[in-house]
Amino acid sequence: MENWLDSLQSLRDTMADTPAPTDCIPDTDLNAEDKKQQSGRLDIILERKGRAGKTATIITGFTISDDAIADIASRLKRSLGTGGSARGGEILIQGDRRKEVLARLTDLGLKARII
Repeated sequence: MENWLDSLQSLRDTMADTPAPTDCIPDTDLNAEDKKQQSGRLDIILERKGRAGKTATIITGFTISDDAIADIASRLKRSLGTGGSARGGEILIQGDRRKEVLARLTDLGLKARII
């Protein structure tokens, strides 16, 4: 019987446009242009009002494009394993995740503070 890794590799060889597993890992850093455009510090706020008693972590202070904000929101949600959205120049993360968000934003090379 053939080793399952060899079987997987032979299957991958037949599929030319399929990336290798190491190619699927997202970048942990933003590109240089987005870093230059993002001037100043981001504010991380905990909000409870108007959400039926549920808490949300809000990130404000972006000076970059909405597409770049959506990309950051996607990376944050994926790394935290939680829901959220990016609207109106802000990112909303479900729950009280202020410390985790601060750590992830610092890993992305952005300056942030918890208010």
